[in-house]
Amino acid sequence: MSIFSDNIRFLRAKKMTTQQELADTLIITRSRYVSYEDGRSEPPYDVLITMSKFFHISIDLLLTVDIRKYPLEEMMNLPDNRIVLPIIVDNLGNNSIEIIPQKASMGYLSGYSDPEYIESLQRISLPFLTNGKYRAFAAQGDSMPPFKDGSFIIGKYVEDIEDLKINKSYIFVTLNDGISYKRFKGQKKRAIEVSADNSFYKPYEIPLSEIVEIWQYASGIFPEDFEPDNFDNYNLKDMFLEIRKDIKALDNKVSNSK
Repeated sequence: MSIFSDNIRFLRAKKMTTQQELADTLIITRSRYVSYEDGRSEPPYDVLITMSKFFHISIDLLLTVDIRKYPLEEMMNLPDNRIVLPIIVDNLGNNSIEIIPQKASMGYLSGYSDPEYIESLQRISLPFLTNGKYRAFAAQGDSMPPFKDGSFIIGKYVEDIEDLKINKSYIFVTLNDGISYKRFKGQKKRAIEVSADNSFYKPYEIPLSEIVEIWQYASGIFPEDFEPDNFDNYNLKDMFLEIRKDIKALDNKVSNSK
């Protein structure tokens, strides 16, 4: 038996559908369907897609998550055949906010759709943040002012890229850059343009194909000794860092030409 075979057996029972009825829906024989439930064979892509639509469960979850452990009514449906779960609530019914610490930020790219990873995260509840799904991300680096290291940026999940608003701040989770806090500047055919509040960094484009998640800035948690950032100091420091990189690149170029 496999996770997939256990899942489809469980989901079929929840729907109170017989093996023959489901086989008819999939346009296959009953014996062929039974082989999937018994784990003796695996369905082709077209059958897998039809199962996903029939059960209203993403293919990713069907194949990798033991759905029996998570109440189906607590799953949060998202676009692009993805689901984030579980939605943890406190004793008052408020959604809990998962905290993504700086040391775990890189692991978030591989764990954002894994319910066991999400369940392992620490959580907080803020009663003034309601009507949506929220998550807190650790700030890091000089491109996130006014958030310094030790701060947390709380974002509200954005379901549709068309909901982005010009000059509003968002947390972008992308395949190449990981987690970044940027201001939305505009949308093109295959990319969006963003910029950092630190003016030293030039605006740049993020290809739509690289975007994993987008969270709209909702609130911030600052360290006890928080003071507003001086962007000029950041710019001066960054300028010297860039000069050092240019000098190193020039040295390498000269060395290779000898």
